[in-house]
Amino acid sequence: MSQRNPKAPADGSADPTGPSRADWEKPAPGNRSEQAAEQIAALAAGREPGGRLGTKEELRTLCGVSVGTFNETLRLLQARGVVTVRPGPGGGLFAATPSPMVRLGNSVLALDSQQTDVADAVRVRDALDPLLVQDALWHGSPADFAELRKHLAAMARAVDSDDPVAFVHANWGLHARIAAISPNTLLRSLYESLLELIESHTLSVLPSGERPLAEYIRERYELHAALVDALDARDKDAALRLVAAHNTAAERNV
Repeated sequence: MSQRNPKAPADGSADPTGPSRADWEKPAPGNRSEQAAEQIAALAAGREPGGRLGTKEELRTLCGVSVGTFNETLRLLQARGVVTVRPGPGGGLFAATPSPMVRLGNSVLALDSQQTDVADAVRVRDALDPLLVQDALWHGSPADFAELRKHLAAMARAVDSDDPVAFVHANWGLHARIAAISPNTLLRSLYESLLELIESHTLSVLPSGERPLAEYIRERYELHAALVDALDARDKDAALRLVAAHNTAAERNV
């Protein structure tokens, strides 16, 4: 006979298979909404799609967070396709059936875990760059281009301080911000996932000792600055020419 959950209401309405603290490890210090999201995601991973995880209040209490923090946690989980919420009696949080987008993200993560050659990821990313550049030309706002220039400034600081690792991270930040302009969710998500994979191997895409590193990163900065100028000026021909030059140069140094 199963033991009664001590947290369950006296009327016995709570799900006896609801979560317990043993279902997850104690979270590390950090953002509480993210920690709670990870805890509930771990619980959902152990259930079949559609399996009940518990009521909002049960899960909030077990995560030890405030109502406001749990609402943010719930937003994160729903956006990531981890849980669904059903109202009414017998409702609560349920393990979601992974959407095609979530499965795509899992596939990219699987590639990373298999140590996929970074050159393959760069090649796919390069093929997507012209699409994102065209979206940025069409949809970019003055505020978007101001944000791009902030990333350029970070790249310039890395060049001046001769810090190639900081430069590469700032470079990926610029590319991610260009991708963020696109209204195409699938294109944007795939591109951002590829960037994350490439960034995890960031030192692998720096040039070899055959060429001075300082010279290389300064040239890359100037190319990116010209690309942002072309986007800001809505100069399609120049922007596509520059992104082609960007990708050709990157291939030579992967």
